[in-house]
Amino acid sequence: MDAILADILDLARWAPSGDNTQPWRFEVLGSRLLRVHGFDTRDHCVYDLDGHPSHLAHGALLETLAIAATTHGLRATIQRLGGFAEEQPCWEVTLEEAPRLAPDPLAAFIKTRSVQRRPLSTRPLSPEQKATLQAAVGPEYQVQWKESFAERLAMARLLFANSKIRLTIPEAYQVHKAVIQWNARFSEDKIPDQALGADALTRKLMAFVLQSWPRVEFFNTWLAGTWGPRLQLDFIPALACGAHFLIVAPARPRGVDDWATAGRVVQRFWLTATSLDLKLQPAHTPLVFAAYARADLAFSNKSGAMGQALAIRQRLIQLWGPAAEGSIFMGRVGRGAQPMSRSTRMPLEKLTHVAPTSPFTREESSP
Repeated sequence: MDAILADILDLARWAPSGDNTQPWRFEVLGSRLLRVHGFDTRDHCVYDLDGHPSHLAHGALLETLAIAATTHGLRATIQRLGGFAEEQPCWEVTLEEAPRLAPDPLAAFIKTRSVQRRPLSTRPLSPEQKATLQAAVGPEYQVQWKESFAERLAMARLLFANSKIRLTIPEAYQVHKAVIQWNARFSEDKIPDQALGADALTRKLMAFVLQSWPRVEFFNTWLAGTWGPRLQLDFIPALACGAHFLIVAPARPRGVDDWATAGRVVQRFWLTATSLDLKLQPAHTPLVFAAYARADLAFSNKSGAMGQALAIRQRLIQLWGPAAEGSIFMGRVGRGAQPMSRSTRMPLEKLTHVAPTSPFTREESSP
């Protein structure tokens, strides 16, 4: 592979994705031409409703690639190709010489951007910081904030209620069992348990309980098994932050292109926060459960799950107003230490295939 292209892709692979799934593969067609083959996890991940969270990650990857290209004086032209199934979208990327193109300053923060799940400082963000973060998403998207103690407490209660769904439905259990790497500080393709934000004793208990679904049900029913994780992973961090944010699209995203565009916006927001020495933790699952409720779409065999999702949707609307229905991303942000444990990424050779012996194929129908 061309050395410059390899350097660009080596940076691009650090884009964020849900549970570190890295739902993309690179097909190199030439020194300045490639395809990004995406895939989603809707068939086995309850959090990937209609594949849209994966499409959000695809957009983050494309934005990261475009930013990385500027460090070599290259402009990335990106076009989604027809003939690929919605579950496996494909983008063609052409890198063109642009001698007057300045390197994007956000490139310096691609590798340091990460998730901080532990408590952050409650010091409010400055007006200048919030203005910079608003500028990062552009004029069409809006960032809303919840900063006061009362507002952070309301968010803590929302996330505490939301985590009860995550920890008590079998569909989420299957995801958690698959994506956590136990006794690990780093992980190439999962979430290391030391990055979860729980103390050592709680992690050991979680590892024991998650060995089987009957064990989860027993602990949840008789030993209040969700309380410790919900307090440590959701309630306390929600209080301990500078602010909660909601990024709102100009219109509710509908398909692959809308969500990929939103993903590009989210990545610029996240990288900008990193450049301001702010740490961030996404809180995307309430938006997913609210979307299930809005569509009246059953997502679990567990009795009462839909009622809980409806309650989450109502809480979101009460907290954020009608904007909650058109939101694309939510999380908390604040000053704090760099995480000592984090998800890394698969090496580039595992993510890349060089033409012409391509394993990637088109569908007969258009997306």
